[in-house]
Amino acid sequence: MGFRCGIVGLPNVGKSTIFNALTAAGIESANYPFCTIEPNVGMVPVPEKRLDILAELAKTKRTVYAQMEFVDIAGLVSGASKGEGLGNQFLGHIRQVDAIAHVVRCFEDTNIVHVDGSIDPLRDRDVINTELILADLDSVERRLDRTRSQAKSGDKLFKAQVVILEQLQGLLDSGKPARLLDTNDAGKALLKELCLLTAKPVLYVANVSEEDITTGNNWVDQLKETAQEEGAAVVIISGAIESELSTLGPEEQIDFLADMGMEESGLNRLIRAGYSLLGLINYFTVGEKETRAWTLPENTKAPQAAGVIHTDFERGFIRAEVIKYADFISCGSENKVKEKGLMRLEGKEYIVRDGDCVNFRFNV
Repeated sequence: MGFRCGIVGLPNVGKSTIFNALTAAGIESANYPFCTIEPNVGMVPVPEKRLDILAELAKTKRTVYAQMEFVDIAGLVSGASKGEGLGNQFLGHIRQVDAIAHVVRCFEDTNIVHVDGSIDPLRDRDVINTELILADLDSVERRLDRTRSQAKSGDKLFKAQVVILEQLQGLLDSGKPARLLDTNDAGKALLKELCLLTAKPVLYVANVSEEDITTGNNWVDQLKETAQEEGAAVVIISGAIESELSTLGPEEQIDFLADMGMEESGLNRLIRAGYSLLGLINYFTVGEKETRAWTLPENTKAPQAAGVIHTDFERGFIRAEVIKYADFISCGSENKVKEKGLMRLEGKEYIVRDGDCVNFRFNV
């Protein structure tokens, strides 16, 4: 399991430039609106230093990284919820992603035209959020009309859904996203069924100039303050720097980042923020043939973690042989871990932890 992250924003904020750099997909990126019409999709290996170290210790023949899928969705404009700028088509693409990375322009460049004529990240953020809220409000109101009619039969389920939908309608009417709805399990199930745009977790990507990559700027500060109010994270990325990095080899990238005063690329920061946003972890399988990272939601039990590898592993689960990452590294090999009695045998109720090295026993 990886996750699917949709990149959204106004035209000409640097979405496609960042997507192109992150995925090295070579898509078209130009200085005019709607350069992206059909969504571009790119699979990116998730950088994982722990996996590299484990593979080296195991002298593995093949190292397999977890995958993150980026979807570059065409620039939205004011009125998209009513179909402006092919908006309905683009909004449909957003419904298919797990999380939203909202790119906001926080740089000045007279050579790149802003669709609204000036740089204002809070205005840009509000335009996108308003369109997503309006689209959701339309969906909720249509569902509410239908559910009210169904509730006249006295059915308790429909009556309960009317209450939730009315709360949701009020929240959206006040300009707030559906993810802020404080609800019970039934409400969460209804939200999932509705597939609302603003119910998806979101993080903001502040696209800055090279000069502002380490310090940010006033626009970034404004964005952070506003994002904090809705509990969203902000990742600072320079599309120009990421574009340059995408053309370099691994050693050259290290030198380039050092020259820029950066410890890691924007891609790494974005992936880490995405994992945190969705509550994801990595566990590892280690061997001479293959060492691999597997992505899971936090609090996943061992049989379901095994099922990520193959459904037979979950169906016939017997036990999990678990080694903590730190123990594997300190001992240097699986055999030495066993000699020291540090391998644990865990059953069906064990919750797999981030960094666990696991071997599943099963029988089908």
